[in-house]
Amino acid sequence: MGRGPRNYAVLAIILGVFMHVDSGAVVSGQDAFAADRERMVAAQIASRDVRDARVLAAMREVPRHRFVPDTLQMQAYDDRPLPIGHDQTISQPYIVALMTQLARPGPADRALEVGTGSGYQAAVLSRLVSHVYTIELVEALARSAEQRLTELRYTNVTTRAGDGYAGWPEMAPFDIILVTAAPDHVPAPLLQQLKEGGRMVVPVGPVAEVQELQLIEKDHQGRIRTRRVAPVRFVPLLRGR
Repeated sequence: MGRGPRNYAVLAIILGVFMHVDSGAVVSGQDAFAADRERMVAAQIASRDVRDARVLAAMREVPRHRFVPDTLQMQAYDDRPLPIGHDQTISQPYIVALMTQLARPGPADRALEVGTGSGYQAAVLSRLVSHVYTIELVEALARSAEQRLTELRYTNVTTRAGDGYAGWPEMAPFDIILVTAAPDHVPAPLLQQLKEGGRMVVPVGPVAEVQELQLIEKDHQGRIRTRRVAPVRFVPLLRGR
């Protein structure tokens, strides 16, 4: 039996309804995570001491659930760190926002991150600076983070597997350096690679004890000033052999 104009009209309406429902399901799924990010920013970050509007916008934008294992996606916006394998963690959202704010990122800045992990901090920072260079000692994490950042189109992030203690001298100096694992002292190579006028944020202290989050600034005469910000607990900064 052939289809006349009336039949095609009915078919078009039915298809349109299905397409609308399918599209709505996708949008609803996206909105569910967007709402989680809004709640995360409002309850965990803005309600504390993070006030930088650009940092808050970046935290709302970057999909944290894409940077944790699939089995932990429903916990991605909780107020705590989460395991990402290889004895490493993705930091608590508040700590990511606090470290980012302390670094005072500017649109023209070049940033170094030591300790890529799953790539989340690099993604947040990439929304705020010109380019992010990020180093991860665990090669499997470095490769998976690189793939994830590429898939999510964070095109101004360059990832490298290597010893972050040594920094990235061929790309230095950096306006910003963020260290997302704890050394027991501030690495001298990182101080050397920090630009005059630059800011480094680093947790310092032994793993068995509470560490100290420090903001280190280098003035235009090369002098170093350190401010102790808060007690924190990070995984140790691993060294290459």
